[in-house]
Parts: sequence; structure tokens; C-alpha cells
Amino acid sequence: MRVGVIGAGAFGTALSNLLASRGHSVKLWAYEAEVALAINERHENALYLPGISLAADLRATGDLAEAVDRAELVLLAVPSHVARAIVRQLAPLLPASIPIVTVAKGIENESLLTMTEVLEDVLPVERHPYLAVLSGPSFAREVAERLPTAVTVASAWERLAREVQRAFATESFRVYTSPDVVGVQLGGALKNVIAVGAGCAEGLGFGLNTRAALITRGLAEMTRAAVRRGANPLTLSGLSGMGDLVLTCTGALSRNREVGIALGRGERLEEILQGRRSVAEGIKTAASACQLADRLGIEMPISREVYRILYEAKPPRQAVADLMTRELKPEL
Repeated sequence: MRVGVIGAGAFGTALSNLLASRGHSVKLWAYEAEVALAINERHENALYLPGISLAADLRATGDLAEAVDRAELVLLAVPSHVARAIVRQLAPLLPASIPIVTVAKGIENESLLTMTEVLEDVLPVERHPYLAVLSGPSFAREVAERLPTAVTVASAWERLAREVQRAFATESFRVYTSPDVVGVQLGGALKNVIAVGAGCAEGLGFGLNTRAALITRGLAEMTRAAVRRGANPLTLSGLSGMGDLVLTCTGALSRNREVGIALGRGERLEEILQGRRSVAEGIKTAASACQLADRLGIEMPISREVYRILYEAKPPRQAVADLMTRELKPEL
């Protein structure tokens, strides 16, 4: 299969390499010219995935049209906040029936659309059945190192989900299918906000009890939002919900946890982000989560406190205290 991958960050590069190892012909679009050059000449993305040797036949380009020329599948691996702009550029370059798989984990600010909904908003209706999302607990470096990983691909069209499943599955990368497009995406997006909160608690020096409480109550508010949007609650207990939440709240490779730790230690967000190339999606998604809670009429207290830490300079210690002294209520 000919695959065009849009976005040469860590995850886009890791998945491109995985697809190339499956025998697919992969063209990877890179925003930075130096990234494309390094991949083609040295078979390494030293900027986003240093130390990983890439397949010799994986080719990179800075030209969107070249990346998707004659492609039979497109993988969209750009940050959520630029997805709309990139898809607008891609739209006239793609045939109507080409599958498009997004791996971005975010909710668009203001519109509060998931990534497949952004795609539906930009693309004509005849392309909507060909959209899918791949999500789950999958650090890019571990995928690139071929450590056993399991993810979920969701599509409203079961045949498309199975096609994507077969395209990605390897001995180290197991793919499950799901029809719950909304649940898979909201789980993947909202867990990043909770991970910033878990990092804050860690930066403050709190213990494992605190982390367990944040993960569990974070899952509760993620599920509350997803179910109100029509998702299956069981999806949130699966790979793209609980699985991804645990990974992002505890894993040393988590960018969102890393940002939270720095905030908990007293660093300002501007200082933390200075010079950082990789995106911590939870920062922008925190704003979307609060807007979503207001629109749905639900409580998302952890997400709201994370927002206040990020955007209102609320001291993390005070945020934890306010969470702990909320009105007492039943767990379920």
C-alpha cells in the first residue's frame, strides 16, 4: 500500500517507520526542511526521535502534494491546533474515497470539535465515511523501538476500521477496532489534561495515593463528558481511555506529565515552553475541556483546576486543596 503520512513529529515518524517495516511504500511530510533532509540522507529524525534508525526506504518530503501523490491511505499526524489548516491544504490533493486516519489527540478550541469532526467540517460529505482515528497508550519512542504496544482504531465504517487494522498490525503493534469514534477521541484528548494535573501533584512532592486518586477521578470526569457526547462508557475503560490515561500520568516519556511536574515545582508556563518543540496537547485541551463541561452542563473539577493553573496562574498547591475540600458526595 502507498501511504502518505502528514507530520514528522515523534509519533508520525514512528508510525511511518512501522508502516515501512510492514512493506508499505511511505512518504512522510515534514514541516521542517532539515527533518526531511536528515530522514532521507541519514535515516534519522534527530529533532523529534533521536537515536532511532529509520527504514532505508522511508522517504520524506516538504511538499504536501508529493507526500500524498497516488497514496492509498493518508495518516494525519499533526498537532490538533493546526489540523484544520493542514486538511484545508490537503483537501484538493486527495481522491474522494481515500481513507484518512488521524492520530492527533486534541479538541479544537472554540469549536470543541474532535479531530474527525474537524475533518468532516472541512471535507465534503462524500469523504466522511472514509475517516478513522487511531489512539491508545503508545509513546512514540517505544513504538519506534518495537516494544509491544496495543492501540484502537475507530471508524463508523467497520470495513474501514478492519482495513486500517490490517495495515498497521505487526508482531509488536497490536490494533483493536471500535465503532466508538467519539469515545476513542475524547479519551485520548482529555487524558492529557489529567496528566498535567498528575504531574503537578508529583512536582509538589505528593505521593502515590494522590496519583491514584487523580487517575481514578480523572477517568470519572472523562467518562462523564464522553457519555454525554454519546460515547459508550466501556470505551473509556479500554485502551484509549484508562490505558492511555495511566500511561500519560505515570510514564517518564509523557510530555504532559513533564509540564505538570515543572508547574508543581513552581516554574511558570512561559519558561517551561521556551525552546520546546514537542507539543504537550493537554495545555490547549485544558481550555477546550472547560468549555466542553460548560456546554454539556457537567462537572469536570480536575480539568477546571488544571486550566486555572495553566491560564490563571493559580498555585498548584491551592488547586489540590480546593479539589480536596469540595462538597462531599457519593463516588458513583
